[in-house]
Amino acid sequence: MSHYKTNLRDIEFNLFEVLGRDEVLGTGPFSEIDGETARSILAEVERMSREELAASYEDSDRNPPVFDPATHTAPLPESFKKSYRAWMDSEYWRLQIKEELGGTLAPSSLNWAIAEMVLGANAPIWMYGCGPAFAGVIERNGNERDTQIAQYVIDREWGTTMVLTEPDAGSDVGAGRAKATPNEDGTWNIEGVKRFITSAESDLQENIIHLVLARPVGVEGVGGPGTKGLSLFIVPKHHFDLETGELTGERNGAYVTNVEHKMGIKVSNTCEVTFGDPSVGGGESARGWLLGEVHNGIAQMFQVIENARMMVGSKAIATLSAGYLAALDYAKTRVQGADLTQSGDKTAPRVTITHHPDVRRSLMVQKSFAEAMRALVLYTASWQDKVQVFEHEGTTDSDEAKLAAAVNDLLLPIVKGYGSERSWVLLGTESLQTFGGSGFLTDYPVEQYVRDAKIDTLYEGTTAIQGQDFFFRKIVKDQGTALGHVAAQIQGFIDSEAGNGRLKVERELLATALEDANALVGHMINDLMSAQDEIRNIYKVGLNTSRLLMVLGDVVCAWLLLRQAEVALEKLGGDAGRDQAFYEGKVAAAQFFAQYNLPKVSAELAIAKATDLSLMDLAEESF
Repeated sequence: MSHYKTNLRDIEFNLFEVLGRDEVLGTGPFSEIDGETARSILAEVERMSREELAASYEDSDRNPPVFDPATHTAPLPESFKKSYRAWMDSEYWRLQIKEELGGTLAPSSLNWAIAEMVLGANAPIWMYGCGPAFAGVIERNGNERDTQIAQYVIDREWGTTMVLTEPDAGSDVGAGRAKATPNEDGTWNIEGVKRFITSAESDLQENIIHLVLARPVGVEGVGGPGTKGLSLFIVPKHHFDLETGELTGERNGAYVTNVEHKMGIKVSNTCEVTFGDPSVGGGESARGWLLGEVHNGIAQMFQVIENARMMVGSKAIATLSAGYLAALDYAKTRVQGADLTQSGDKTAPRVTITHHPDVRRSLMVQKSFAEAMRALVLYTASWQDKVQVFEHEGTTDSDEAKLAAAVNDLLLPIVKGYGSERSWVLLGTESLQTFGGSGFLTDYPVEQYVRDAKIDTLYEGTTAIQGQDFFFRKIVKDQGTALGHVAAQIQGFIDSEAGNGRLKVERELLATALEDANALVGHMINDLMSAQDEIRNIYKVGLNTSRLLMVLGDVVCAWLLLRQAEVALEKLGGDAGRDQAFYEGKVAAAQFFAQYNLPKVSAELAIAKATDLSLMDLAEESF
């Protein structure tokens, strides 16, 4: 039996009953994918995820790739290659790319709904198969040559990587020392060492295209310090004929020199890559092309990073959902103890643990958060749908298009940072805990879920980085425009009669939480302004950026769940039929989430207001 349990019903509820994706399906840039087609695709991906993609999940963990330093290779298990081939042969990845590149463009919301199921079943499949998404970035930013390379990535199913991190620089990307020197033929020689590069080596594809951030040298006007001096280069593993895409048989000087030994997602090769070192491999130079022949590397790379952060958030909630559903199944069958009302009667019948109050609390915590964060991902993706439509219409300069892009930018750190933190913590403290001691065993998949999920809080920017990005770039730099729009939407729901009285208490809780969240933003902006006179007050802001991210994540998720409850109550007011229990569960989850989480926002505001500089004044030796 597959380890993976999906929640297709909730995915469809979000897409079609709450977000109204039927309004965009079959229209504009999505004319080839109507609602009926979308539903059939979701059903097939759901089946494939359970039956084919999940089949190699455990074996890939128990028998991970082994790096051979002599050949610079790390072959993957045959079981995983079979699962990967099933996904690539399905060609549903073509829904991510536009028609000109051989795709059938679908709304971002449908693609991320598909991604949840693939990522939940076997996340590295999606990671190794990210070529089409990266190809889109190459084509969008490139010239005619780069567009041709993007086409080869798609047609020949080449692998792709994003190459930023260096051993000494870490998250300080601007401190990177990799350099690029121009050649007379228009190519560049890349030199340097990069670390933590996902999918940089495998035997899945004939070629891998590395997108490498490096600092140009010997070129007037570019290559200065910091991130602004970085450019993005297309560097292949194997050289190929630009006219045909056929490999020439020549090896480029981009070699994997280590594969990390990791806590989780072990089949996903995380590599150190050495470029242009004469002592490595055959001593070849690492040659590549400047993307678009424009020195705008960090902005170009952020298009890749934003897609990756959406992927991480989707992976996180997919794992939490699978962990919850596994815990629920276990709880329904695990018999232990008598009902609490009969605990004094030694002859009372034993009951399944779903009868015990704290287990029920735990299960509802898991259910409400998993469904809240699924709503968060798909709500964010619905803004991406708008961006796609504006791009198709050529109206990206309109106020509506700029707002859509800004709201998407605002929500991405919540999807990635909030989603990964909540999922990782809940998988360990609630999902695994439901199994008791059995959860610590490899007999059940949840221990692997916990190990696989921790990375989500770390890569593509740690939670601390997400918090800083959220406050400084997505709120302050944006002058609160996107945040104000989302807050106004939430306030509109609060002021409505949503739920016909059934949600009155929860709307009141949401009103208080929104007020406190706005006050927290205001308090942090005041601290930031005061830093103009007392620079050390910037520390107060830094001590609260992650707090703000989590607070606004709770507020947005509570609102999204209550919107779902409003829809569910309307359905229950009619003939819900076989969906009666489903809709009742949606109402219960929304009410529980609001009552369980929103009162804590007031405490977070109080903590932030009490923040002083004592922690920063403490001597390092005192830690």
